[in-house]
Amino acid sequence: MSKSHVPFSLTIALALTLMLGPFSVDTYLPAFPQMAGALEVSVADISLSISVYIFTLSFSQLIGGALSDHFGRRTVLLGGLALYLVAALVVGFAGNMALLLIGRAVQAFGAGWVLVSVPALVRDRVSGQDAAKLFSLIGLIMIVAPGIAPSVGSAILEVASWRWIFFFLAAYALFLIPVAKRVIFRQTPKRAVAPGTTGMLQRYLNVLREKRALPFVLWQAAGFSVLMLFITHASFIYQEHFGQSARHFSLLFAANIVAMLGFNLLNRLLLSRLPSLTVLRGATTVQALGMLLVVIATLGDWPVLGFMCAMMIAVGALGAVAPNLQANYLEFFPHSGASAAALLGATQFGVAGLASGLSTRLPHTLPAIVGAMGVAALVPVSTMLLTRRTLTAA
Repeated sequence: MSKSHVPFSLTIALALTLMLGPFSVDTYLPAFPQMAGALEVSVADISLSISVYIFTLSFSQLIGGALSDHFGRRTVLLGGLALYLVAALVVGFAGNMALLLIGRAVQAFGAGWVLVSVPALVRDRVSGQDAAKLFSLIGLIMIVAPGIAPSVGSAILEVASWRWIFFFLAAYALFLIPVAKRVIFRQTPKRAVAPGTTGMLQRYLNVLREKRALPFVLWQAAGFSVLMLFITHASFIYQEHFGQSARHFSLLFAANIVAMLGFNLLNRLLLSRLPSLTVLRGATTVQALGMLLVVIATLGDWPVLGFMCAMMIAVGALGAVAPNLQANYLEFFPHSGASAAALLGATQFGVAGLASGLSTRLPHTLPAIVGAMGVAALVPVSTMLLTRRTLTAA
C-alpha cells in the first residue's frame, strides 16, 4: 500500500473520530432552556459550559500532542476516549452547575487528546496537496456531525431529559474505541516515537521557531472564533431573539452546516485546479464578506430567514478555510506533526474559548454578539493581506 493512498475505510474512521468534537458541543444546544430550568440557572450560565469546554480543550491538546509524538498515537487516542467516556457520564448525573462545569472540563480534556491525534495521523501518511485533499474529504464527512447533532439532541429531548444527551455522548465514545483499534491503527503506518531526550516544552519551542507557520495559527484561531461565537449564542439568537422553537432552531442551525458542506465540495473541486493556499485566500475573503453581510442584516433588522442566509456565508466559508489551513501549516512539520497540530488546536480553541467566555459578559443582544463576531472576522483577512508576499503554498 503506497503512502499516498488512503483507504476509504480509514478516511471514514478518522472522520467519525473527529465528529466527537462537534457532537460534544452541538448536541446539547437545544437543551439549554431545559438544563437552565433543571439546574436553576440562566441560559447564559449554561452557555458558559461551552466556554469551559473549549478553553480546556485547548490546554489538553498541548499535553496530548507532545505525549502523542513521544509515546505514539494509539496510547493517547485510546486514553482520551476512555477519559471522555467517564466524564460524559459524570455530566449526565450532574445535579448542580459546579459539577456540570467540572464534568465538561474533564470531558474536554479527553476530547483534546482524541482530536489532536487525527491531524497527526494524516500528516504521518500524506503531505502537501494530498494532505489538503484528505483533510477536505474528512471535513466533508464530518460536516454531517454539526448538521445532525442539534437534531439528535432535539430527538432525545422528545423522549427523555437532557441528561440522556450526555449518556449518548458516552456511548459514542465507547463506539469509537473498537473503530480506532480495528480500522485506524491497522491502516496507518507504524511510526517511531520521538527521542525521549526531547521534553514537552522543547517540542513546542521547536514548532514556534518555524516562523513561516505562525501566521496560519493566528489565521485559524480567529476564523474559528467566528464559528464558536455563533455556536455559543445560537440558542439565544434563534430561540430567544427570533422566537423560534427547539425544532425550528435545529433546522436554522443545520442551514449553516449545509453551507459548510457546499463550500467543502467546492474546495475539493478547486484543489484539482489551484494551489491550496490560493483557495484558502479566496475562502477567507468570502468569510469576511459574509460577516459584513451579517452586520448589515443585524443593523437592518432583517427577518430570520434573511439573517440565516447571511450567516450561512460567514460560517459556511470555514468548510473551505479549515482544511487548507491545516494542510499548509502542517507541511512545515514532517517529523513533529502531533506537537504542531496540538499548538494549532490549542491556540484555536484557547482563543475561541476565551472569546466565547468573554462574550457571555456582553449585553445579551444580537448587535453585541454580531459585533464580537465581526471583530474576530477581521483578523483572518488582515493576516492574509499582511502575509501575502511571504507565505508559500503547501
